[in-house]
Formats: sequence, structure tokens, C-alpha cells
Amino acid sequence: MAVTATFSQQAFAASLGVDFPLLSDWDRTVCADYGVRYDVWKGHAGLAQRSVFVVDRGGTVRYRWVTEDALVLPDLDAVVAALREL
Repeated sequence: MAVTATFSQQAFAASLGVDFPLLSDWDRTVCADYGVRYDVWKGHAGLAQRSVFVVDRGGTVRYRWVTEDALVLPDLDAVVAALREL
């Protein structure tokens, strides 16, 4: 999920060849529901923590990764492995 305009996400998905929907959490409710919204981070309110969720078609979270440090990147091999298990 990202707080990004839909057209930006569509371009991102196209550049990666992604054929599944990406979420743009414009009103920041989903990051709050998933427990990954900062109250305030570096003077900005309501931003999402860097996180990755893999959710199956039934809506069950199959993989979750969250960090407090926005400079830390997820282990993409672990994300891909979680996707392959679906």
C-alpha cells in the first residue's frame, strides 16, 4: 500500500509487469487498520510505516513485514517466496 496517486502506482506496476492490484491508501485508513501508521514521523502526521503485506484472495494476511526505520528495505526474496506460496 502506498499513499500515492493511482496513476503513479499504475506506472510502477507496468514497469514491473505486475498484474495484481496495488492499494493507494490516500485517506490513510488502511495503514491505520493494519497498525502501521505513524502518529507523527519527521513532522508529518499519518504516514504509513515502510511495510509489506501479502494478502490472499480470501483477505487473509499471509506475510507481514514492518520496520520503524524507513531507510530499511524488506527482504524481497522473502516477499517473492510468500507470493509463490499462494
